[in-house]
Amino acid sequence: MPTVICLGAIIFDTILRVPAVVAAPAKVLASECVQLGAGMASSAAAAIARLGGRAELWGRVGDDMAGRQTLADLAAAGVDVGRVRVCPGGRTPVSTILVDAAGQRLVVPFYDPALDRNSSWLPVERVAAADVVLADPRWPEGSARLLEAARAAGKPAVLDGDVAPLPVLERLLPLASHPVLSEPALASLVGEIGVEPGLRALAARLDGPVGVTAGERGFFWWEAGHINHVPAPGIAVVDTLSAGDVFHGAFALALAEGQAIADAGRFACVAASLKCRRFGGRLGAPGRDEVDAFLASGNNV
Repeated sequence: MPTVICLGAIIFDTILRVPAVVAAPAKVLASECVQLGAGMASSAAAAIARLGGRAELWGRVGDDMAGRQTLADLAAAGVDVGRVRVCPGGRTPVSTILVDAAGQRLVVPFYDPALDRNSSWLPVERVAAADVVLADPRWPEGSARLLEAARAAGKPAVLDGDVAPLPVLERLLPLASHPVLSEPALASLVGEIGVEPGLRALAARLDGPVGVTAGERGFFWWEAGHINHVPAPGIAVVDTLSAGDVFHGAFALALAEGQAIADAGRFACVAASLKCRRFGGRLGAPGRDEVDAFLASGNNV
């Protein structure tokens, strides 16, 4: 079974379904509520487990009820949480998410600045036995240590490059063999010049492939001097929350299975799109049979 080590955000989410996200002060009644352990790397790890891989999560939580519930939720989802550190005196990150009738979301996270940032305890010797590593920018010290260990061990390393302070992205990007950014993160690095020109500009700074997730337009990537594209299948959207996390988890798993970037991108686009059919963030992640059946059908991919 392919193994992916995932490092980064571990958060206790409260997801509320509302008719609309309003701009003015108001009281809005939610029609659904889900509370669960999530976060970028955590949701990617849960997606990997759903898709038939082995996901090992590294990160930090506080010594509190939110942390205990988060780890229990992720363990129940099939994620190995044995390398998550419980930090006395720190609070587990939390997030409240509003999902509107169109499936779009407003995310309000809180990361405790007192949560221990030290990464020296990470068991980087375990990287040699993994197939791929995946890191997000929410714990830069830990992500840099994991990505450096992967490079030293000759392992593929995926960076989930979502919006973060520029110094963080600029530090982590060169350390990953397969960085995949969000459109806003790409724009923060190269300006609002569009996905394809932005990829060309960013690729000039890096030594290998680099990709961008573009929502309903699919996945673009630069490889060997060319820009490539995999479209996302048409889906009736219910909830886009965690779609990017599912993409990155599926992409990392496909690389761990030896798939080329084009095939990994196609697999990940389908997994992320199918997630959007269901409310509940990462709970909507599809299983392997569902993704394989969709790919075999040839539906818009």
